[in-house]
Amino acid sequence: MAPTQDALYAGLDLDLSWSERDLPERERTKHVHRLHPYLGKFIPQLVEVLLGRYVSVGGRVLDPFAGSGTTLVQSLESGHDAVGGDIAAFNCLLMRVKTARYNEFTLEKELRDALSRRGRTQRRASGFVREWYAPRAASELLHFRDLAQEYEHADVLCVVLARAARSARLTSHFDLDFPRAPTTEPYWCHKHRRTCTPVEEADKFISRYLLDTLGRIKAFHHVRDRSRAAHVIHGDAREIELEGRFDAILTSPPYPGLIDYHEQHRYAYELLDLDDRRDRELGAAVRGTSKAAVEEYVSGIASVLANVVPSLRPQAPVMVVVNDRRDLYPTIFERVGLSVVERLERHVNRRTGRRAGEYYESIFVAVREP
Repeated sequence: MAPTQDALYAGLDLDLSWSERDLPERERTKHVHRLHPYLGKFIPQLVEVLLGRYVSVGGRVLDPFAGSGTTLVQSLESGHDAVGGDIAAFNCLLMRVKTARYNEFTLEKELRDALSRRGRTQRRASGFVREWYAPRAASELLHFRDLAQEYEHADVLCVVLARAARSARLTSHFDLDFPRAPTTEPYWCHKHRRTCTPVEEADKFISRYLLDTLGRIKAFHHVRDRSRAAHVIHGDAREIELEGRFDAILTSPPYPGLIDYHEQHRYAYELLDLDDRRDRELGAAVRGTSKAAVEEYVSGIASVLANVVPSLRPQAPVMVVVNDRRDLYPTIFERVGLSVVERLERHVNRRTGRRAGEYYESIFVAVREP
């Protein structure tokens, strides 16, 4: 017999499980959290609650799987210094743009100047850009890519470019997350419930995202603790060298067989010529969910924790947020000498795009064994 809803919810931490009414999308994607779409990230409100529960005011926080930077951004908003590491170059670019300190006047002047200089290049697109973009869209994206390098805030403009490139691809409106092949003919759109045609231009997205990015960075500027800073490390968390001590680790690691984080942002790697280190991603040697792949994943996560946990202060918490449906993490913690002191469960039913459905997520809180 299936458990009743009351029985299911009896084991949940309801302070970590939100309904759409309690936590609408505009709150889950507040300020810089929506500078660029990113699959698999945890919501900032969860990070905010965990920081409040387990980290002293002014503590220093580490996220070795920092992804799109949710832990770093919320640490700055909550009054903590933070360090985040990631193997993916695009993730590091996005984190730096989200957490950097800006002169608002200079930033606005540059973004509005770039807005006025949109145009097209005469150079022909090739390779990925030629395949995945209509000629006009490719020309506009390549022009803006070259234009971005003329500005002090080139990194901000590169994130705008990547966001526009995601939207301007030759793919259906409802399949932006996982497009398999370019769409070149009219199609029935599940999102709009009518026949749609592939995107022909990129400038409309560049314009929209330039102004949206400016507004989001300004909004974060007014809520962050400006006495605190975030540092981003581009590297393999199994090997990165850390300086100083940390008061907590708070992270949401990738899970085996779910998302290729380099392929998810392939348009950014192609347009910006980013350093592609997908061969160093956890699980890269054995893809999928086979027994060998899962064991490689367990060994990889354990290696990361073995590398970073020695940088913690005594009794500092290691908080790991993961949908551990294979019950892998108790074994991982045991391998590296961590004891689980709490295991909290939360209900996740707030998702975007066509990825409907819900699941349950665990929050492990562990400490080093004496």
